[in-house]
Amino acid sequence: MKLAKSYFADQRKDDLRELGQGLQRADVPGHVTGKTAYFADRTFPGMLYLKMVRSPHHHARIRSIDLSEAERHPGVHRILTHKDIPHNLYTVLILIQVGPEDEHVLAEDKVRWKGEAVVAVLADSERAASEAAARVKIDYEVLPAVLDIEAALAPGAPVVNEHHGQNHYMYDSGPSRKVRFGDVAKGFAEADHVLEQTYWSSPIEQAPMETTGCIVTPDGNDRFTCYTNTQAMFFTLDNTSIILQMPGHKLHLVGGTVGGGFGGKVDVTVEPIAILAAKLTGRPVSFIYSRYEEMQVSSPRAAEKIVLKDGVMKDGRIVARQVWGYTDAGAYSRHSPYGAQKGAAHYPGPYTIPNVWVDTWCVYTNRTPSSAMRGFGVTIADFALEVQMDKLARLIGMDPLEFRFVNAYRDGDMKAHRQETTGAALIECMQEASRVASWPVAEKYMNMSSYRES
Repeated sequence: MKLAKSYFADQRKDDLRELGQGLQRADVPGHVTGKTAYFADRTFPGMLYLKMVRSPHHHARIRSIDLSEAERHPGVHRILTHKDIPHNLYTVLILIQVGPEDEHVLAEDKVRWKGEAVVAVLADSERAASEAAARVKIDYEVLPAVLDIEAALAPGAPVVNEHHGQNHYMYDSGPSRKVRFGDVAKGFAEADHVLEQTYWSSPIEQAPMETTGCIVTPDGNDRFTCYTNTQAMFFTLDNTSIILQMPGHKLHLVGGTVGGGFGGKVDVTVEPIAILAAKLTGRPVSFIYSRYEEMQVSSPRAAEKIVLKDGVMKDGRIVARQVWGYTDAGAYSRHSPYGAQKGAAHYPGPYTIPNVWVDTWCVYTNRTPSSAMRGFGVTIADFALEVQMDKLARLIGMDPLEFRFVNAYRDGDMKAHRQETTGAALIECMQEASRVASWPVAEKYMNMSSYRES
């Protein structure tokens, strides 16, 4: 007991001395000396290599698949189609009670984005698997595609994903996730100025140095070990269990060092099919994205369209904000409905605005499915919000930092999603930023506190 108390006392003492001190990462020596082990450093006798046949079209109906030439290619061991997948539906959001399951692991009747996986080829070498994949013949009927948010929402647009019936996700609150606070129409009517601006972002690829992948070994007794660089170990375990209809205790997932992820390795795109391949062949299986696949078919940050309308008074108070936010999910949901929902709560920003109206949509297009990347759902929102704040400050001729002091939320303020602000410290952070940046602001702002006196 004395040892435990001494240890934790030392830890508390150390923690208090970290600020302003250089701290070496524990994993740096291994990285710079090349001793760090990654999943792909493993090799096993008899390993098979998996390569995907992917759609060359943004939207097409699959008329037929001819595997005969590919099956005869030297080194090919087995070829998998959707018929081999026990539960051929990607299921990640079901785990957090967000549905429906809307994406096939291997495409069945249609492909809905350029790069969608259709056929998995297993061969004795990467070269043999790639050559055989090129010999798979798929007859497509090319269909009209929609490649941006506005085209997807236009009247008469082709339906991207029949699981939804329309080109947007349907929340329990309707076609959009909503925030309603105060009387936004009244706020705009009372404002001295109203500014409406539209902001756009493009998809952003995470571009990790290590590409997505895993290596699976069959361990006997219908058990499998999967060495993976996933960022979401338990999502991967549960998704794989559902897709393969296998109990979780039969699956042993081994993580470790991830050579860059940034959110791009939370999607469960390689493990289920690789484990199934090992199960069906009885041999170890390696499925690792090429650099081309990592850049072209892994999930990027979503493209977004954000329309911000603000009403502001001459003294700098924002009295009304209305937001229309659109998240381009690509062809399937993955994490995008959740990202759009996060945006709805975030759009008022760190500001106390008495009248707020927000609608956010998750929109389907025939683009690569988007997913997580570094604060997805709020990062682009912050860009748009802070650019808008600068424009509002210029509109009324006010210093942009002082403008933020006027509107910054403080302890006790009610946020638009009806959560009371506590522990804000935003005022103090801006005060310190002004000092460090030598950005002068009026003394009254330097004397403010995040705590409002009653």
